[in-house]
Amino acid sequence: MKNIFKILICSLLMVSFSCQDSENTIDTVLDYETGAILRTISVDSQLLNASDPNSLFSVTIEEQDEQDGGLLQEVRVLVELRDLTTDFATPATGEVLVQTIPASEFSPGPVGLPRTQVNMAFGDAAAALGLPLDPETGYNPGDIFVVKLELVLTDGRVFGASSAAGIITGGFFSSPFQYNALLTCSPMSGDYTINMFDSYGDGWQTTEGGDGGAGLTIDMDGVVTSVAMCSQWGSFDFECTPTSDGYTATTTVNIPAGTQSAIWNFPGDVYGEISVQIIAPNGVVAYESETGGTITGLLPIAVCEQ
Repeated sequence: MKNIFKILICSLLMVSFSCQDSENTIDTVLDYETGAILRTISVDSQLLNASDPNSLFSVTIEEQDEQDGGLLQEVRVLVELRDLTTDFATPATGEVLVQTIPASEFSPGPVGLPRTQVNMAFGDAAAALGLPLDPETGYNPGDIFVVKLELVLTDGRVFGASSAAGIITGGFFSSPFQYNALLTCSPMSGDYTINMFDSYGDGWQTTEGGDGGAGLTIDMDGVVTSVAMCSQWGSFDFECTPTSDGYTATTTVNIPAGTQSAIWNFPGDVYGEISVQIIAPNGVVAYESETGGTITGLLPIAVCEQ
């Protein structure tokens, strides 16, 4: 394989010198052991509802090895608690096995490689961890369940997140071997106050590539509401009136009674001056981004209906 890559590199460069064995860094990079990957096809659900033991984390994966799936034996599904509760520190759980998916549960995908959907129920993950729903000694809505996959081959080799290089975890291969599942609950109904800040004083403008263009989104049982501290210098995908003060803005979002799920998300922004504070109907600060930090992705907001 090393020599094949060298020939390709030489052909593409179209230079007059010839390729030969050397002690260059590229030789070390190309001299690797053939491994195996679990490619992420789609992340179908990243939410686990503490109010529903049957709620699922779900991801569709595709296995590829040097025999195009011929070495697949099984995939192990493990979980680890990442405690985000600020008042108490739950003892570290480490990784625990939740389930094993044998090769027989995979089927050929569009390109002939074995695919399957990994479904992990919240009740099964909580039982494996052996933790209660408790702020001092267990898990709480707003915590993260880190779901980790291990690929076991018939020749005894095992691949997981710790053995995956950066080129594997992203890009074409998209094989991170681990995912974050946010622990939620049925949300408290009422008005949520959203305090928005921009330390530069020019609001939340759209950045190159569309980051921040959707503002902060709240998906309530499939109905999405978008809010933002709108800027005179940017455009948004929803109706948004710029504020006269480019430093601060406040708005409210109402979560109706009976809502089963509220997913708060911010797609990210390259500017560190953006921050946000969200106050629940009961006056509790449900979320507050770090000053100068960049808010991105799912926000761990979980104030539960009593």
